Amino acid sequence: MGDVLSALGVAVVVFVSTNVDDLLLLAAFFSDPSYEPRHVVAGQFLGIAALVAVSAACALFALVVPEGFIGLLGLLPLGLGLRGLWALWRGQEDAAASEPEPRPGMGRSKVLAVAGVTVANGGDNLGVYIPLFSSAPKLVPLYVGVFVVMTGVFCAVGHQLVHNALLGHRIRRWGRVALPFVLVALGLLILSRSLVLVRG
Repeated sequence: MGDVLSALGVAVVVFVSTNVDDLLLLAAFFSDPSYEPRHVVAGQFLGIAALVAVSAACALFALVVPEGFIGLLGLLPLGLGLRGLWALWRGQEDAAASEPEPRPGMGRSKVLAVAGVTVANGGDNLGVYIPLFSSAPKLVPLYVGVFVVMTGVFCAVGHQLVHNALLGHRIRRWGRVALPFVLVALGLLILSRSLVLVRG
């Protein structure tokens, strides 16, 4: 019983330490009216699931993902951020804030966008999850269960931040404008990790 409680504690600490930066991204996505809450939640779960699946596969086959290649994932948030900045510059943000006409596949693309940003921002997740899973393969199902619960908790906290009585109005007011800038900065930060490929 003590080993299980210890493993639970490790799983919670590992998840929080590798995903605390996702709270900012979740709040930014929740504050953007073009993203429905269900798209953000589904995308976050999908992104975390992809990171866990890749980590489990790498642990199983004793593979190491080079940090330089992880850095190339920064192209996704950079591209999404630049597209958002272009929309702001063209004055399309007001149109997005009004109720847009739903198009086939629009929701799916929003889910994939959130999932892609989550994966791109998950380089540190892979760096921690792979050795964690490798060290205790039998505990992987327990870790996965904790990660599922914690993903739900993080989504709830991010949503609550946007709808908080004191801060919610300001976050919603500036969040949709800030999201493209956050994505561009995140993309450039992640891309900086791929410089080792050039130096090599």
